[in-house]
Amino acid sequence: MHSNHLLLEEPIRMASILESSKSTFFPAMSRIVGTLGINSQSVETISACLKAGMSVARFDFSWGDAEFHQKTLENLKIAIKSTKKLCAVMLDTVGPELQVVNKSERPVSLQEETLVVLTPDQDKEATSNLLPINFSGLSKVVTKGDTIFIGQYLFTGSETTSVWLEVTEVNGEEVVCLIKNSATLSGPLYTLHVSQIRIDLPTLTDKDKEVISTWGVRNNIDFLSLSYTRHAEDVRHAREFLSKLGDLNQTQIFAKIENVEGLNHFDEILQEADGIILSRGNLGIDLPPEKVFLFQKAAVYKCNMAGKPAVVTRVVDSMTDNLRPTRAEATDVANAILDGSDAILLGAETLRGLYPVETISIVGKICAEAEKVFNQDLYFKRAVKYVGEPMTHLESIASSAVRAAIKVKASVIICFTSSGRAARLIAKYRPTMPVLSVVIPRVKTNQLRWKFSGAFEARQSLIVRGLFPMLADPRHPAESTGATNESILKVALDYGKSSGVIKSHDRLVICQKIGDASVVKIIELED
Repeated sequence: MHSNHLLLEEPIRMASILESSKSTFFPAMSRIVGTLGINSQSVETISACLKAGMSVARFDFSWGDAEFHQKTLENLKIAIKSTKKLCAVMLDTVGPELQVVNKSERPVSLQEETLVVLTPDQDKEATSNLLPINFSGLSKVVTKGDTIFIGQYLFTGSETTSVWLEVTEVNGEEVVCLIKNSATLSGPLYTLHVSQIRIDLPTLTDKDKEVISTWGVRNNIDFLSLSYTRHAEDVRHAREFLSKLGDLNQTQIFAKIENVEGLNHFDEILQEADGIILSRGNLGIDLPPEKVFLFQKAAVYKCNMAGKPAVVTRVVDSMTDNLRPTRAEATDVANAILDGSDAILLGAETLRGLYPVETISIVGKICAEAEKVFNQDLYFKRAVKYVGEPMTHLESIASSAVRAAIKVKASVIICFTSSGRAARLIAKYRPTMPVLSVVIPRVKTNQLRWKFSGAFEARQSLIVRGLFPMLADPRHPAESTGATNESILKVALDYGKSSGVIKSHDRLVICQKIGDASVVKIIELED
């Protein structure tokens, strides 16, 4: 992998830094994935999260039962109706996650330079010198000197709530470790991570399959976040499983890269997956800290060139307990956007954090500021060069639409699409203006009943940077035989005007299919 240069527009006037930011209908072109849970379950909080800029709701099944998540999802549906903000649903699998089990839920204090035993006997109680774990094979894969990390939820890196262990001895099925820092573990479950060691468990576990085939099917999930993806085969296996579950054959699979094994097979995983989640919590333990940024830049670049969404996690951990991010975190969010990321994923910050709405709002504002100085010209040239010649028909149309929109200073690009592919290709070239993706439903039948497709495609646009979907009337054909399809264009224009992105005398670029031909045209609005 090779890293790319910082895509920053030069020069930045110091005066412009002091100007107050203008509020817009779309808080940012980049997207925010919010994890819903303990502190973000009520209709009021979820509504505020949607208004603040959350476009994908993540349901993390590594904690909480299906009933809890169902209640949260029902509240999300109510919030979507009341705010009129579209939101996609992401199911995050547990995967082969190793956990310390603390049935008593009493805090466990661990003292530096003392020994603790990890045992697969889950009937034993968690104490300062004995920790039961949910995996019987640990003693077979670790050796003396290996590093083990234990923390609550996702690793915070805070050395008072998470602990580093060094393996000193393997005794039968038990692993004896030296505690490297004093810490207090609280709560019923902590995650255990063995640095750079392969754990021989399936990526899609039986528990995951049960959740997907019940909760996932019931709720028509838009995205499956595949935890601990290590090989392209993991993605193929998950897709094969989804294909047998009715409408879930349309669910997009986002591979979560969390360890060195996934990093080593990144290129083939990217080819197979619909998008990538860079899970920096676990990666920050598997990789030396000084290498994490290199992986982020290289991975995001590869996603960009492939036209697949890149999602970055673990950006504002401190906002779990604080109203403002640290300066380093604010810079980190901006750099993720300047690298080319499509979305920022918030985990503990919105799941159990004290300020879920404020976190989404602040992250959105930082994204918007970074987008203003994103060097689109350099990015566009790089993308065109990477694709090479001859381009495919669709790639040529998409890049031409973006080039035309920038040349004429269009306020928006409107793309008519059925599958969403054309709109995603336009977004791949990172236009500086929003792309209104008008998804025209297709009628499908299985001889027993008729149904419209299109809702999946519209919601799945909500994780792509710069793409803003609207679902058209099913009576409008996706492909017009005439020169234009005036009625559906009017619907798109009305939506653009009501949302404040289209005004009188604005120039617009329209991308649509007419018969067998794809057409890019520029129109100028009158009063």
